[in-house]
Amino acid sequence: MRADLTKKRIFLLCGHAQSGKTSLSEAILFKCKATTRLGKVEEGTTISDYEEDEKERKSSINLSILYGEYKGNFLQFIDTPGYLDFIGELISASRAVDFAILVVDASSGVEVGTEKSWEILRKENIPCLFFINKLDKENADFQKTAEEIRNSLTKKAIPFLKFESNQVTSCLKDKNDPFYSQIVETIAESDDTLLEKYLETGGLEEKELFSALKKAILNSQIFPIVGGISTQLTGIDELLDLILEIMPSPQQANKRISQITIEPDINKPLLSQVFKTIIDPYVGQLNIFKVFSGKISSNSEVYNATKKTKEKIGQVYILEGKQQITQDVICAGEIGAVAKLKNTSTSDTLCDSSKPLQLPILEFPQASFSASVKPKTRQDEERISTALNRLTTEDLTFKVSRHPQTKELIISGMGELHLNVIIERMRRKYSANVELDTPKVPYKETITKSVKVQGKYKKQTGGRGQYGDVWIEVEPLERGKEFEFVDKIVGGAIPRNFIPSVEKGIRKAMEEGIVAGYPITDLRVTLYDGSYHPVDSSDIAFQIAGSMALKKALEQANSVLLEPIMNVEIVVPEEFMGQVTGDINAKRGKVLGMEAKGKNQVVKAQIPLAEMFKYASDLRSVTGGKGSYTMSFSHYEIVPVRLASTIIEQAKQKKSE
Repeated sequence: MRADLTKKRIFLLCGHAQSGKTSLSEAILFKCKATTRLGKVEEGTTISDYEEDEKERKSSINLSILYGEYKGNFLQFIDTPGYLDFIGELISASRAVDFAILVVDASSGVEVGTEKSWEILRKENIPCLFFINKLDKENADFQKTAEEIRNSLTKKAIPFLKFESNQVTSCLKDKNDPFYSQIVETIAESDDTLLEKYLETGGLEEKELFSALKKAILNSQIFPIVGGISTQLTGIDELLDLILEIMPSPQQANKRISQITIEPDINKPLLSQVFKTIIDPYVGQLNIFKVFSGKISSNSEVYNATKKTKEKIGQVYILEGKQQITQDVICAGEIGAVAKLKNTSTSDTLCDSSKPLQLPILEFPQASFSASVKPKTRQDEERISTALNRLTTEDLTFKVSRHPQTKELIISGMGELHLNVIIERMRRKYSANVELDTPKVPYKETITKSVKVQGKYKKQTGGRGQYGDVWIEVEPLERGKEFEFVDKIVGGAIPRNFIPSVEKGIRKAMEEGIVAGYPITDLRVTLYDGSYHPVDSSDIAFQIAGSMALKKALEQANSVLLEPIMNVEIVVPEEFMGQVTGDINAKRGKVLGMEAKGKNQVVKAQIPLAEMFKYASDLRSVTGGKGSYTMSFSHYEIVPVRLASTIIEQAKQKKSE
């Protein structure tokens, strides 16, 4: 049992794709003697990237939890993917750590993935250290990259370990180093008493300097920058020594989630949260949790405060990539895993039943890219639901729905790459082969003028006949009102028991319009006259009469095609405003307004859904990945005539096939 909280460091690695996060994780594991061989991403031999698709793509797709011991300290850390399509993994990991290492490629500098990682770390108020990696590459320049971090992200970032002549040296230990005075000044500015003393004496004592430094890092008032080459192990010992010296342990961190501050203590009641769930081929569902206080022991019982139920804990593990190492207990500050919990899922709080407390759930961005899926064979159809159910359990940014109108199975995620990875995993892990397609637009039809028509159904056979006769008035309703049925029958022209039959027939006829076969909406039908036969009239006869009347009315009432219009909110840096608004206009959209949000601009617009299916890729292309958007349904509008004719023609072709 690792009871001493001061001897633990729990952190994550994040940054832009291909910046060297996984190589850094390998270097740390090697220095911790957790592995005897330095794995390489290009050879598919890293402990972190263990899934087959990660090895093939040579980049991380899932977060991976790793651990090692360094100079008597327990290091546990999470390697997160850099591609924005898998941003959910970083959001999950950020709940479980006390600080982060943001990795920057020295030859590429601050990239969109760097900025997005920084944004999430700041939102969660996580202390951060910058690691400038790949300093052996051509055009790599430590000073230039450090300055770019300062200019692009924060002026509070200062080099602590600088890289010169293929060597890493400490700025913190050399009082003559120009960065030393910057560090001292920034630390002094974080505390009024220290600032007063610094201004009076021109310096600070080493003891008070380090005490204030740790506090400033914890409060995100200073962000150390260090340099190194992870693939050559250059600067890794120095990085780890610095982590032990100045970065917060769980005891110092006092994790704050929303309005809840958690004091980590092994002797206090259990408080933990599941931040990730994976489906393991051997043990089944594996819940990965962070213990904030107390401990979770093997073969014990905990209380799920989210589901308000008790859970039996079997064997608990710590993870090293895909390897599960059995433990007797997972203590405060640590990350553990447990299999086969019956009612527990990601975001659930596990705690002591004597002191129940529910932590805020993890919040993930809305899915921005959708596609329809259909099975390739009947066998695939049977496997799809199992595959999708398990994949949505593992990845909370991946959504599955069935569209009520088009009846298509829709999958949604963070981008095209995200969905391609999902489809590949369905094939590889669950033998479910599917075809991806652009979702159908749920068009509707309506009328633009009022008409009065008769619907009469009369059928005479050898025995009892069928007779139903109705007169209806059909009028347009305002958008979104859908349907109104008004009964104005007087004097028993149609018996009361047949009036619901008329409405039923009309509603059935509304399922398929005459323009292109789409459902009818936004109309009022008034039943005002009709006739009946005392013997031949029946429920079905009046249903048919009502249906016939509506179809006749649609032919006379100038039926038109309607399309869904979406409310779209786009967040982009100022410099891309011209391209984004131009793209909105090209997509038949209307800009409703703009407002500032920090360094970005928020553009509010309304755009037809038909133009939005590829917008995640379009926006990424236009803004270099720096833009994001959310979308929700607004209303239906009439489709422009030139587009309507094409849609109608396509609908007719499909019907004839």
